[in-house]
Amino acid sequence: MDESILIQKLQDGETKNSAFRILVREYKVPLYRFVRKIVVDHQDTDDVLQLTFIKVFKYIKGFKGNSSLNTWMMTIARNEAYAYLKAKAKKQNISIDELSYSRMSFLQVNLDHYAGTEIQLRLHRAVSQLPEKQREVFNMKYFDKLKYKDIAEITGTSEGGLKANYFLAVKKLKIILQQA
Repeated sequence: MDESILIQKLQDGETKNSAFRILVREYKVPLYRFVRKIVVDHQDTDDVLQLTFIKVFKYIKGFKGNSSLNTWMMTIARNEAYAYLKAKAKKQNISIDELSYSRMSFLQVNLDHYAGTEIQLRLHRAVSQLPEKQREVFNMKYFDKLKYKDIAEITGTSEGGLKANYFLAVKKLKIILQQA
């Protein structure tokens, strides 16, 4: 379904529920992949995804179309994921970076929860060692294939800042992967 038609149906009280089912069907997998790279854990990803779709349903009427629907939902998903991680990290009295790295370490031990190859796992573990901003821009640019313009809109960061963080991330990843 064309995005503008879907948005129109989502904003119409009579067609909102059926349009929302279409939206979930179309965007569930890409949003899942996006959130999973942030929170790592499958169950937590499902929780964040549910919170994301609840907010999308609640606030779709106010969507102005200044960005694509996908970018708008990714912004919501990102905010929900980081809020979720901050709450988890606070409960454990650690930083989000420490939480992320420990989750990737746990994932390596429990490979039955991981569907990728050994090389992909090494890359994901290396990415988990990056500082939050570098990790985030690397994931969006490399894995999600987003343009800097879209990443800037999702994160509220300048394109120049994103490019610098991506460059630093790639540089650090080369060092981390050579040491492994």
